[in-house]
Amino acid sequence: MNILLGLILLQGIYHSYAQEIFGYCTTPTDQSGTCIHLTECNYLFELVQKRTISAANRALLQNSQCGYRNGQVLICCANSRRLSQQPVWGQPAPKPQPQPQPQPQPTTTPTTPTRRSNLLPQVPNCGDNFGDRIVGGVDTGKKDFPWMALIEYTKPGNVIGHHCGGSLINNRYVLTAAHCVSAIPDNWRLTGVRLGEWDTTMNPDCTTERSGKTDCNDPYVDVGVSEIIPHPQYPGNARDQLHDIALLRLIRQIAFTDFISPVCLPIKPEHQNTIFLGRKMIVAGWGRTETNSTSNVKKKAELESVATAECNRRYQTQRRTVTSSQICAGGVEGIDSCRGDSGGPLIMEDFNEGYGNYYLTGVVSYGPTPCGLSGWPGVYTLVSTYIEWIESTIKA
Repeated sequence: MNILLGLILLQGIYHSYAQEIFGYCTTPTDQSGTCIHLTECNYLFELVQKRTISAANRALLQNSQCGYRNGQVLICCANSRRLSQQPVWGQPAPKPQPQPQPQPQPTTTPTTPTRRSNLLPQVPNCGDNFGDRIVGGVDTGKKDFPWMALIEYTKPGNVIGHHCGGSLINNRYVLTAAHCVSAIPDNWRLTGVRLGEWDTTMNPDCTTERSGKTDCNDPYVDVGVSEIIPHPQYPGNARDQLHDIALLRLIRQIAFTDFISPVCLPIKPEHQNTIFLGRKMIVAGWGRTETNSTSNVKKKAELESVATAECNRRYQTQRRTVTSSQICAGGVEGIDSCRGDSGGPLIMEDFNEGYGNYYLTGVVSYGPTPCGLSGWPGVYTLVSTYIEWIESTIKA
């Protein structure tokens, strides 16, 4: 059986249909899926266990490949579907129930809405900049980006894993991607958030200075999630991943420290209706997606924004459309959002009243596989488009 499986998968290596997008993927029948080992996907693994495999099922297995991990082939396993409902490759998929499609919003003159200043921190109390940063896919300092969060999932057998990122925006809420809360395996539960992390192999995080003195952060903080709020217009299984943004309400208020503090949101009038062309931005994280991990230490990489029309021309070849509620960045070979997390932050430094602070410009949504391909920028949810939703959703 293992030999047969190997032959099937090898035959499909060069014409794989499934496309992995930062840990999740689209199946050959255009369903939202998760890129995992074949043995973890019941309905596909059952096909391999059969005495004989039909040509249609053989093609399904071949075209469901979505990548590799530790030398093993990964398979795109459809989310939220039972074994009996799985379509066979070459046969029509069940027709989805019609859902209202998001309509483009007309461009309007930016206005400054009423701010909930008591709920969202303002400069200089957000977006701390500790300086001395070297960007381009390198380790961060222990204090860098203290708003960054790891999203905790509880999996079968009570196994805990951190497979998405997020950003702390006040003492009660973390902002992440909607696909990190909606497009996950049925048997996973989003149960918490980790704050104040730098190196996942240590607690607390410590480094040794040249003098021989050991310098340590405070221990990280694990906190439960009391409410999961994906954007109400997030389509779930659509290719374009519109409105890929979500809020996580924590079970208690978080005390801010040198190692845990919020990022600024792009609420200034000049932040509205713009994708910040010509501005340097930074994506950061542990390189973790829903199915993979590449670094124990928080990484960062410097990117530039890419014009929406240029980004659209590239992604239209993959039957995807980039809209005004998204921002593209990167496209330089070897530097991409694979350095960060799904749901993690794309940030930009801006100056206000003499302070240089970081603003959350984007949320990691999707990109090419493999990442870091020349000419293929990553796609992020444009946070400035969702300020009104964020402010109307959060509560004390």
